[in-house]
Amino acid sequence: MHRRRAHERLQARLGYRFADPDLLDRALTHSSAVSPAKRVERSYQRLEFLGDRVLGLVVADMLYRRFPKANEGELSRALNTLVRKETCAAIARELDLGSELNLGESEARTGGADKEAILGDVTEAVIGAIYCDGGLGRAFEVIERLLGEHLGQAGTERADAKTTLQEWAQARGLEPPNYVEVERTGPDHAPMFTISVRLGAFDAATASGPSKKLAEHKAAERFLVREKVWRETL
Repeated sequence: MHRRRAHERLQARLGYRFADPDLLDRALTHSSAVSPAKRVERSYQRLEFLGDRVLGLVVADMLYRRFPKANEGELSRALNTLVRKETCAAIARELDLGSELNLGESEARTGGADKEAILGDVTEAVIGAIYCDGGLGRAFEVIERLLGEHLGQAGTERADAKTTLQEWAQARGLEPPNYVEVERTGPDHAPMFTISVRLGAFDAATASGPSKKLAEHKAAERFLVREKVWRETL
């Protein structure tokens, strides 16, 4: 009964009601909570595989329509930003998927509900479940709504910002960039990290995100744009 009530709240946050609630339950079930003989059938692994492909297709379509002047390389980099585990995990935290995960005792005890990899996987599994339950059209609607803010942040992001900044510093004989956590706010299940990147005598650049990695990338991008290494995204 408790899980069913939780699923009701999640469906409201998703803006999608399942015709087959068992699909959603399976999408939220980690392999550690299922006996080895039933892991293929009852855990989210197969739905995660499917959801990853659905997510990639929908995001590629969204980017193609939203950025008509972007070239293939720019679109590919933006796609990689939006479908990577960090972005999927951020969406999981926005939906509070961690509190509804069905985990084995050991995985739950070691903080599985807040692990980046698991949260990223379960987001893809939920997308796969929506696709199975309602088809591509409904999956598209949900993904577009969930990725709205993230799509704007990705824009037509170029090469990896942290790598670009490190190479830029190295070319000038500078020490590698130093990323410092300035602040962590929010509850444990939905933290917000503020990261500052410091490089030589340059002013620090600071940015926030739902994971340290995402905040570091955003801080690096902010530094690159400020120093006119990169232009503003389209």
